[in-house]
Amino acid sequence: ATQDKKTIEIASVIAKAVCRARDLVHTPANIKNPAWMAKQVEEFAKGTGLKVQILSGPQLKEFGGLRAVGGSSPKPGPRMIQISYTPKRAVKSVRALPHVVLVGKGITFDTGGISLKRPYDTMMAMKSDMAGSAAVLATLTALVDLQPMVKVTALMMMAENSFSGTAQRPSDVIKHYGGTTVELLNTDAEGRLVLADGLAFADSTLDPDYLIDIATLTGAATLGLGRQYAAMYTRDDHLANEFVKAGEASGDRVWRMPLVDDYKEALESDIADLNHTADKGDFSAGSVTAALFLEHFAGDRRWLHLDIAGTARSEVDAGENSKGGTGFGVRLLTQWI
Repeated sequence: ATQDKKTIEIASVIAKAVCRARDLVHTPANIKNPAWMAKQVEEFAKGTGLKVQILSGPQLKEFGGLRAVGGSSPKPGPRMIQISYTPKRAVKSVRALPHVVLVGKGITFDTGGISLKRPYDTMMAMKSDMAGSAAVLATLTALVDLQPMVKVTALMMMAENSFSGTAQRPSDVIKHYGGTTVELLNTDAEGRLVLADGLAFADSTLDPDYLIDIATLTGAATLGLGRQYAAMYTRDDHLANEFVKAGEASGDRVWRMPLVDDYKEALESDIADLNHTADKGDFSAGSVTAALFLEHFAGDRRWLHLDIAGTARSEVDAGENSKGGTGFGVRLLTQWI
């Protein structure tokens, strides 16, 4: 316990941001589609100084992954929501500030698409498959109050993964932002497709000093680490250590996992640059191979990937987690920034 006013104020700001993320995760998917999420962002940003840009329809022409997934639910279709934070007292020196780009997976409901989830009861929790995008949005709302001297851009890659006459099919080939072609083998490995576009767009157009993505990505991460630690991947030892420390300090703990180069051959395709499910060979390690897929799109940036499939929701009231969405990532990212 503390009576220090500043500490209490910071804790209050972060707690509100965590609850904001939880509320978004808990909203049922018949209400929460990509267009609804865009409206929430605009509401949160009003009067805060956050700048918001929403791309939809023809504006997403080059975002082959986002369109392939979101085209399964064409009304309203996918959105890329870009939110920018700059500190109020850095008007003249903004170019000198380090630039952090956060990319969040925003699947508002995940049926698995044509590769339907089985057993079907695993679909029940899938309104929470946008927890990564909720975390990056809520983090920026906290930064507005805390005013760190860093420039931060969040990209929310929003889509619903459904099945319909316009859904992507296993065996399709898509072209991601930047030109990489990908062979689709399983439409339930959709999160990495929307993230790939976000990472490639950030690398190509935003010139980030740090490129961080966060996603409820793989069941394999949950099998390996349970619900207390998120799986973290990066080549940068210093960045990894910073995130471990930020996790221990904030309560959003992470465990560094290996990017095993020998597994890269699992991503080979006979008809495209890559296959997205790493189904070539039999390496298992689904969280690792998903990270290797994403790494391809991050260029040479200082990149870090957070697989929060286990930590983003809790099936029971346990420890500091209440049942449901946990808001994982808000405390971690805010602490690190």
